[in-house]
Amino acid sequence: MPVDGALPGRAREGLGTRPFAFYVHVPFCVTRCGYCDFNTYTATELGPGADRDSYADTAIAEVRMARRVLGDADLPVETVFVGGGTPTLLPADDLGRVLDAIRDEFGLAANAEVTTEANPESVDEAYVARLREVGFTRVSYGMQSAREHVLAVLERSHTPGRIPQVVEWTRKAGFEHINLDLIYGTPGETDDDWRASLEAALETEPDHVSAYALIVEDGTRLAAQVRRGELTAPDDDAMADRYLIADAMLGAHGLHWYEISNWATGADAVCRHNMLYWTGADWWGVGPGAHSHVGGTRWWNVKHPAAYAARLAEGTTPAHAREVLDDEDRRIERIMLELRLAQGCPTDLLDDKEVRQAIDEGLIRPAPYEQGRAVLTRRGRLLADAVTRTLT
Repeated sequence: MPVDGALPGRAREGLGTRPFAFYVHVPFCVTRCGYCDFNTYTATELGPGADRDSYADTAIAEVRMARRVLGDADLPVETVFVGGGTPTLLPADDLGRVLDAIRDEFGLAANAEVTTEANPESVDEAYVARLREVGFTRVSYGMQSAREHVLAVLERSHTPGRIPQVVEWTRKAGFEHINLDLIYGTPGETDDDWRASLEAALETEPDHVSAYALIVEDGTRLAAQVRRGELTAPDDDAMADRYLIADAMLGAHGLHWYEISNWATGADAVCRHNMLYWTGADWWGVGPGAHSHVGGTRWWNVKHPAAYAARLAEGTTPAHAREVLDDEDRRIERIMLELRLAQGCPTDLLDDKEVRQAIDEGLIRPAPYEQGRAVLTRRGRLLADAVTRTLT
């Protein structure tokens, strides 16, 4: 990666004609959950130059570098997503200052979506109210489960009763869009546990729910526990059953799938930021380990917060490396991502014979295909990875 972060000419072609977004990674957590392999750090793991007090200023420095790299192209930001880690370990005013820098350097599109993730234990009523005041429009809470023994296996710190309280505060603060993240397939979880978690989530009336199958990632404490036989690895058939339970219960309450792991009450509740990822838009990722994509060029930042801060202090890019996608790479990525959507992917990306076979096997819906879109059936959603491998 050039030290000034300069992009190849092809990446700059059409800049401003595609939607543009920012992702801001906040790498701090009070503790690291046993299943998590995200680029996160506790306070004891960080040295000088990587503290939470100065993090907003460091992130702002990268926002300003983004403006220099992208030049004077008109790039109003359609969505901003602050993730982590636990973004809400930073003061709400610090998150607001980063948002202000994005607004000052690029401008925000009319009705821009601005989301932060939050751990339920990391906010109180005043904090949530301040988030709304500084410009956030959406909050995504890591609920994961409503069963204490499931949360214990996941090493989540919040109690089940915390979610109704924080959702009430969030709605009172004026947020119309609230997401709850759930995880299914945790060792020791039963179908009834999963139903109880879904019921608890639905009782708070969110307009968006994300439900993800637990993945045992190499290098995590959970993986070590499974390897030692202390916990049982998630069962594929049980995972499929949990997905079907979620799809039925969420659908019965007016939340409908628009992406394999995401359900919303309507078009206005869909996570627009994630839709930009899935449909090949441009975005700049701020923060240690954050990934960016502009015009078929993808790059990623150094992972450690101290190294990230040091590079920006020197005026050089924090990017570690990049790859430039060719046309075939981009075609395959479009299939991988857009096939996950309820709207499907264009049929001109696919081999007709392979799709016809998938239709015969009940994996692709026939009617949308005849209209130019390949859309997964419910069975196809359960086997989405295998279907994608076949079609690419």
